Amino acid sequence: MVEKYTDVEVNEKLMLLNKNAKVHWQVKNHKLHIELKFKSFIEAFSFMTQLAMHAEKANHHPEWFNVYNKVEIDLTTHEVGGISARDMELANIINQLIKS
Repeated sequence: MVEKYTDVEVNEKLMLLNKNAKVHWQVKNHKLHIELKFKSFIEAFSFMTQLAMHAEKANHHPEWFNVYNKVEIDLTTHEVGGISARDMELANIINQLIKS
């Protein structure tokens, strides 16, 4: 069973998540949040397709919004009512996808 992180744990994990990140995460509305901008719609959609495969494999799906070359992502673990290790794991995968 996954557990909800405390505010202190979220802040500690967020610092680690952003340490070498190309784009920084933040907490917005009690969710991990990132805003990404790509060169084109095709690049944004390609990124979303890659992430969809990882999310499905992990059985942990992002809340996301796409307009042309912009993708906004929110991560939260609904069953615990907040941010958990599952969100941080998916955020790390997202960071890796952004770097590639």
